Amino acid sequence: MSERDNLLVSIAKTIETYRQGELAAPTPDHVGRWAEQFTSVNQLAFLREFNHVIKQTFLSKIKVMNFLNSLSCNEELSGDNPSAYWSQANFLRIQNQGQSQKEMVSLFGECLKMQYGLILGSCGTSGGDYIYLDDVLFSGNRILTDLSQWIQNDAPQKARVHIILIALHTGGHYYINKKLKSTITQSGKNIEIKFWWFHELENRKQDRNNSDVLWPAITPNNFDVQAYVNSIVNYPHAPRQPGGKFDFFSSEAGRQILEQEFLIAGVKILSQINNRRPHVRPLGYSFFGLGFGTMIVTYRNCPNNCPLAMWWGDPNATSGALHWYPLLSRNTYALQGNVYNDSDDFAF
Repeated sequence: MSERDNLLVSIAKTIETYRQGELAAPTPDHVGRWAEQFTSVNQLAFLREFNHVIKQTFLSKIKVMNFLNSLSCNEELSGDNPSAYWSQANFLRIQNQGQSQKEMVSLFGECLKMQYGLILGSCGTSGGDYIYLDDVLFSGNRILTDLSQWIQNDAPQKARVHIILIALHTGGHYYINKKLKSTITQSGKNIEIKFWWFHELENRKQDRNNSDVLWPAITPNNFDVQAYVNSIVNYPHAPRQPGGKFDFFSSEAGRQILEQEFLIAGVKILSQINNRRPHVRPLGYSFFGLGFGTMIVTYRNCPNNCPLAMWWGDPNATSGALHWYPLLSRNTYALQGNVYNDSDDFAF
């Protein structure tokens, strides 16, 4: 097989469990059809880098279960008697939007039953810690909303809360830490918050040169992209300086291929949308710069904080705003009156 064919096979294999049971399993042809939409002369280099990155950023169910299993017996969290600790822990089910918390709690329940013979529904005492489980923290808005309401209305006067995540982005982590501390102070309660995670991704503006998200260093020589970049008035794009760390990327050159190709494609998609909302940006939902730029995807769904070109579109559309073939179709989008609507903004 050619290098291109090998890359298509590899990418399809990496994402083979994506929305398993809901969508047909990804095939090399599916990946190839998606890739053909990018700049023809850059497609091979694009596929090389995407293959390298998605192997690290696609969170399969196996990866999630391995993380939860290891955390369940982490002495720093559960002490030297994890069975007793978890039998007393109170698992919060307070997520107002999405299904990720329900799924994560269910998976953790499987871990506890397998390792300690515990039934999740029987766990919890008035003196036990509180556990808030979720998959990924992006902007932090959803977790902030859930926990702020709980702290104000339902939390006891004294409590320890562990927020357990597969991955978090540093900008959102900083934001909700600050906001939750303020909420706790206003409540007059004595509540301690501690975070646990598997992946930490840098995405703060001051540390953009060492970011773990797509943060273009160079604006492509493309009229439409340059016009879009120049049109941003509030929170414009601040370019990344090349040469920083690239933990998820193979090289600076490889990273730039992804950044530029996803940016060009995202601007092309946006040009087809009438009356788009300001947070719908080429590199993913955000109110800042060119978009959020995360490459984190779970087996459950692709976040709208990923580049639009990864998830936007309808495979059956032949024209209009959804005429883009998606690699990882989301299950929450709808087009209403030519305005893109999503009930789960900035989240899974």
